[in-house]
Parts: sequence; structure tokens; C-alpha cells
Amino acid sequence: MMLVIVCCLVLLSLSWGMYEAGRHSTQPQHDWIEEKLAIEYDAGSCRQTKKQKLCTQMGDLIHQIQISTTANENLGKQIKLLANENDSLKEKLVFFQHLMAGNTKSGISIHQFNLKETETPGKYRYALTLIQGGERPSDFKGNLKFQVTLQQNGQSKTIPLISSSSDENFPINFKFLHRLDESFKVPTDAIVESLQVQIFEQNDNKKVILTQATQPAS
Repeated sequence: MMLVIVCCLVLLSLSWGMYEAGRHSTQPQHDWIEEKLAIEYDAGSCRQTKKQKLCTQMGDLIHQIQISTTANENLGKQIKLLANENDSLKEKLVFFQHLMAGNTKSGISIHQFNLKETETPGKYRYALTLIQGGERPSDFKGNLKFQVTLQQNGQSKTIPLISSSSDENFPINFKFLHRLDESFKVPTDAIVESLQVQIFEQNDNKKVILTQATQPAS
């Protein structure tokens, strides 16, 4: 009886160890196995040194691992895309909740303005959401201007952002909501400290209606 119990405990321990090993396995290990098998496997030499059945099984295994790796990469891209869409939907939900609660002020206001560094060196992405409150607002027509403050070679610089039309003005025309989601690049040896936006009415680039600055998210 004692022997049976000991054997059961050993089997349970082995099963749990195998489960834990599988649960904690990571993608880099998967890639390492694929690379190792690909190096060791060569169809021509395999048939000369091993049985035909074993060679076929090794080839099928490598093919299955390659398919699995590709599927995981595609899944990762889809998850990242869905996460970005989810963030956008959350922002819109917060805005409409804010709007329904009657907290919007009459006139133009900045609902959201943020800046973050991307994975590409020197590339930054910013998002700006403008809202116009009031019972019956008319279309707002104006321009945005952006100023980037950065550190380069120990010196602080402020440079304007240029729109796709090679102009410092970013035209806007909206009634309730306007969202801008764009990116810009700076030299890789520069560090962006802040991004400032200024709002002007159309045909009047001297009188600033509203201004706000944001820093890169940590």
C-alpha cells in the first residue's frame, strides 16, 4: 500500500513539473527550438544517416513549428491593432460621457492632448482632441500651430511642426469634435521635451484663442 502511494506521489510530481514547464515556456524558447531543428535537419543528409520515416517526421515537425511561429506573429499584430482601437474607443466613450453630463464649456476647448515616443528612434506620435460646446454652435474654422521644444547637443531648441502641405498651419473645420492623430520625426540625437499647440481663428494668425503644452508620456 505504501509503495502504491509513493508511486502516485512521484507521478503527480512529474505531471505537475511537466505542466509548470509547459506553462512557463516562452516564445524565444520556441524560436530557439525551431532554429536548432532547422540547423540539424537537412533532407539530403538526413536520408543518408537516418531512416526515411524519421526524416519525414522531422521535416513535418519543423514545418508545423514554422506555421505556429507565423500564426503567433500574426496574432500579436492583431492584438496590438485591437489594443489601439480599444484605446480610441475608450477616449470617445469618455468624451461622450463628458458631453452627456453637460460638462463641456461654451466655445473651443482641448479635451485631450498627449505625446509619446514610438519604437522608431526619433519618431514621436501625438493625439489632440478639440471640442466645441454650446447649445447650437456653428462650424469652427481655424488653424493649429505646433511648436516642438527639444534638447540637442546640449542646447535647447524650439522648432515648428510642418503640415503635409509644407505649411506651419494645420487647418481645422468642425462643429462638435475634432481629433488629430499624427507623428513627426526629430534627429535621433535629439530629445523632445514638450509639444505646444496654439489655436487661431481662420484668417487671424495673430490672436491666439487657446494654447496648451504636453510632455512625452513616461
